[in-house]
Amino acid sequence: MARSLKVAPEYINHVKSALRRNGYPSQKKFAEHVTPSLSTVKKFLNGEPVDFEYFVELCEALGLEWRDIYLDESDNPPSPNVSNPILEESSPFITGTPITHPRYFFGRKRELKRLFNLLKRHPLQNAAIIGKRRIGKTSLLHYLKTITTTPPEELRPGQKSDWLPHPERYCWIFVDFQDTRMASQEKLLGYILEAMNMKVPNPCHLDYFMDVVSSHLHSPTVILLDEIGVGLQRCPELDDGFWDSLRSLATNQTGGNLAFILATPESPLDLASHTGHSSPFFNIFGYTAFLGALTEVEARELIDSSPIPFPVEDVTWILEKSQCLPLLLQILCRERLFSLEEGETGDDWREEGLRQIEPFTNF
Repeated sequence: MARSLKVAPEYINHVKSALRRNGYPSQKKFAEHVTPSLSTVKKFLNGEPVDFEYFVELCEALGLEWRDIYLDESDNPPSPNVSNPILEESSPFITGTPITHPRYFFGRKRELKRLFNLLKRHPLQNAAIIGKRRIGKTSLLHYLKTITTTPPEELRPGQKSDWLPHPERYCWIFVDFQDTRMASQEKLLGYILEAMNMKVPNPCHLDYFMDVVSSHLHSPTVILLDEIGVGLQRCPELDDGFWDSLRSLATNQTGGNLAFILATPESPLDLASHTGHSSPFFNIFGYTAFLGALTEVEARELIDSSPIPFPVEDVTWILEKSQCLPLLLQILCRERLFSLEEGETGDDWREEGLRQIEPFTNF
């Protein structure tokens, strides 16, 4: 094996998109979390040779299998049947963590149509996604962020992705208030500026943030606020003055190029009231998507994604016991698939499935 490797040309776009999929808003931010320098990171992402150890480390940091994406310049090239690594990303049924790759997201077609309609024309409009715990709010935010720019070969056949006329012009910024770094006004503002490819001063104050964003934001930008209730409850630096400033940007200062979509278990106004906030920021959300169970058609589409088809009677049982709630569907499908892969017979998987979903049936 050569002492240096480079990404094969056909995988460069896939590797670059892995930055966003893994939550890195820029190459610079990614370089802060790995051993190689920023210059090495740039070489890696542009398909230039980098040291073997660095190549492997960068692949691992992005959740990529280095053997699948490097350019083999020897006399024994890899088999042309090497599979796309993204298709081996995870189990088809994902439980306990948000779904971050759009291939594994199902349903919410009505909500997606309404949300993207708010974002494809000027001015961009704000929206709130409301639902109980584990109903899929975070997964929906990730889907909004990724679906329009994910290469078609990484999606399911026929999966709609042309929601926006010029998706490459959009900047999506995902803010997770469970990340304690977002409790600092300075770090949060710096994170947003970096994601917008704008200069981040040290320190980064609110006045500077307002000046630079109002003057230089000329392309559509959507800020996704996840677990905003945590931010309101635990982050005293994010006071009404802070939220007033964000409202001003969205409504008056950016020419209709900025929108906020937040995820919360209750309405933004109720959430603000319960946490002692009175900023008018929380009344700019003109559309609310209420998330509940999937439709039966959507639930069947998820079930049918199993690599091993389920018997008809098992599909009927899963629909009944899950009530088409996404998490319960995922758990029961996972248990059925496991039993089929192991060659098990009988209905023991049903008993295990009911045990697994029991803690989540009262949410």
